[in-house]
Amino acid sequence: MRTRDMRRSAAALAVIVVVGGCTGPVVRVEGDQRQPVRVDGTATQGGTVKDDGDKGAGDGDEKGGGPGGKGSGGGAAPTTAPPHDDPAPAAPAKVLWSRGDEGFEVRELQARLRQVAWLHVGPTGTYDELTVQAVKGFQGKRGLPRTGRTDTVTWARLVGMTREPGKWDLYAFGGQPAAEPDPRCLTGRVLCISKTSRTLRWMVNGTTLTTVEVRFGSQYTPTREGVFSVYFKSRDHWSTLYDTAMPYAMFFSGGQAVHYSSDFAARGYYGASHGCVNVRDEAAIARLFAQVRNGDKVVVYW
Repeated sequence: MRTRDMRRSAAALAVIVVVGGCTGPVVRVEGDQRQPVRVDGTATQGGTVKDDGDKGAGDGDEKGGGPGGKGSGGGAAPTTAPPHDDPAPAAPAKVLWSRGDEGFEVRELQARLRQVAWLHVGPTGTYDELTVQAVKGFQGKRGLPRTGRTDTVTWARLVGMTREPGKWDLYAFGGQPAAEPDPRCLTGRVLCISKTSRTLRWMVNGTTLTTVEVRFGSQYTPTREGVFSVYFKSRDHWSTLYDTAMPYAMFFSGGQAVHYSSDFAARGYYGASHGCVNVRDEAAIARLFAQVRNGDKVVVYW
């Protein structure tokens, strides 16, 4: 009778294994003692169980649910990772401007480089050797490739560190276009001086013969506006009031004159006069001085 009961228990155990798929504890019987049996298997399409081998202590907990499950105890079977492509290398940054380029954008680049003290001359609008070296220095300081060419990455970093240049940052050392002449300049011999564009046109009967950049007085010593005439010329004039040279001086209103300024040549629009009209191009004003006569008209306007 006892043997018959043992056979029935073994048969029932086989049914549980096949139908339940490891859903409950399985035991085996050895003599009079019943001992737990761990069965690791996965049901196949044919309904049989495939043995996955020994997965280490702690496996068999239903919480595991599969490889990496919470109850796996860190003993999940190794799996083969799906193949993946190596990431494509990043495309090189697009070059915006480089040596030899010219234009307004280059002028803005140079003005911004000057703001961060990598360029110490005024913008010229030409991407020259000084600009190449300034860009290299800026790039190297920030861990960028020292190419000397301004690419999109370099430009973004520079823009983020600087403010938008104003007009006289862009034209600190000249190069700005001249304003249209005032109607009072269209007849006779005229020094036609625009405060708006900071330029002087030498005009005869409506035709512009020469154009030069000029600088004016500060808000504390402003250059007077209106219609005047040249009343005195002095080739090697010296100002006793300010103790400074005023070469090629052409006086038109009291102590205010058109003359060459070495300070304007050196500092550009980062400085100002004491009220005179400064010219930075010495060769140009020397030619102008030779042509202008006492009595010629001077128009200073906005």
